[in-house]
Amino acid sequence: MHRKESGKTKTDMVDSVHARHLLHSMIRIRRLEEKCAELYSAMKIRGFLHLYDGEEAVAVGVLEALTGDDAVVATYREHGHALIRGIGMGAILAEMYGKQDGCSRGRGGSMHLFDGKARFYGGNAIVGGGLPMAVGLALADKMQQRSRVTCCFFGDGAVAEGEFHESMNLAALWHLPVLFVCENNLYAMGTALKYSQAVVDLATKAASYGVAAAAVDGMDVLAVEKAAKEAAEVVRGSGKPFFFECRTYRFRAHSMYDPELYRSKAEVEEWKGRCPIATFAGKMKDQGTVGDGDIEKIEQDVAREIDEAVAFAEASPWESLEDLTRFVYSERRAP
Repeated sequence: MHRKESGKTKTDMVDSVHARHLLHSMIRIRRLEEKCAELYSAMKIRGFLHLYDGEEAVAVGVLEALTGDDAVVATYREHGHALIRGIGMGAILAEMYGKQDGCSRGRGGSMHLFDGKARFYGGNAIVGGGLPMAVGLALADKMQQRSRVTCCFFGDGAVAEGEFHESMNLAALWHLPVLFVCENNLYAMGTALKYSQAVVDLATKAASYGVAAAAVDGMDVLAVEKAAKEAAEVVRGSGKPFFFECRTYRFRAHSMYDPELYRSKAEVEEWKGRCPIATFAGKMKDQGTVGDGDIEKIEQDVAREIDEAVAFAEASPWESLEDLTRFVYSERRAP
C-alpha cells in the first residue's frame, strides 16, 4: 500500500486566467448556498437543505482533475458539486423549488440532484449510499474497457458505514477505477470525528485494503487540485482505486434544522479564518495575479447568474397532476 501526504501547493506558478477561474468557481458555490438559505427562510425551498459553505475548495479542486467522460457520485450536500460539474444554476434551484424544469423534474429536491448527460449520479440522501453505486459504475467501465474514472464523494460519517468497507474491499479486489474522495469536515451530523472513530487519520484506513491514499488540506484549493490530479492519474493509469481525504470544515450547521449545539461558536469562527475563498483571493492579490477589480467583476457576474436562476425557478411550471405517477410505477405498454 502506497500512502503519501500532500503538502501545501505553491501559488507563484498560478496564471491569472486559472486563478480567476478557481476563484469564480468557489464564489459561485458560496453565493448559491447563501441564496438557498435565504430562499429556505422565505419558504420557497422546503424539506431538508444541507449547505456547503466552507468546503468549496474540495469540489472545485477535485473536479478540475476529471474529464467529461468521468462519472461523479455525490452526497446530499452536493449543490456545489453539481454546479461545478456543469448543471445549470437555474435547473438546480428549480429542482429545490420542486418545479418541473429542475434537473430531476422537481422529484428529488436538494438531496437528489441528477444529470445523466453530465454523468452526475446524485445527490444521494443515504449516508454512504453513493459508494456501492460508484463501484458499480466503475465495474461497468472496466467490463466495457472504457478508460474512465468514477469519483465518489462522501463524508467522514460514511466511513463508519458498512457500505464504505464493502465498497473499498470490492474496488480493491476487482481493481476498479474509483477515486474515493472523503470530505472530512470533522462532524458526522452532530458527532465529532473523535467520538466515532478510534483512528481519526482516515486515510490510513485504506491500508487494510491495499489501496493507495493521500490526505490534503481541504481549505486550500490549489493543494486539493494538485493532489487530486495526481490521484486521478494514478486511478486512470492503474485502473485501481485511490482513497483521497480532504480535511475541511463546514461553516454552517449540518442542515437548516440543526440547532448546532455540538460545537462552539469560537471553533466555527476560528475555521472561518481559514476560509478557502478569502485565503486564496488574498494570496492571489499579494502576488498580483488577481486584483480588486477582478474580484468585483466575478461578484457581479455571479450575482447576475443567481438573479437569472431565481427567475428561472420562479417561472418554471409545477408538474401536472396527470404526470404525478410517472417514473413511480412501471407501465406496460402494448408492442
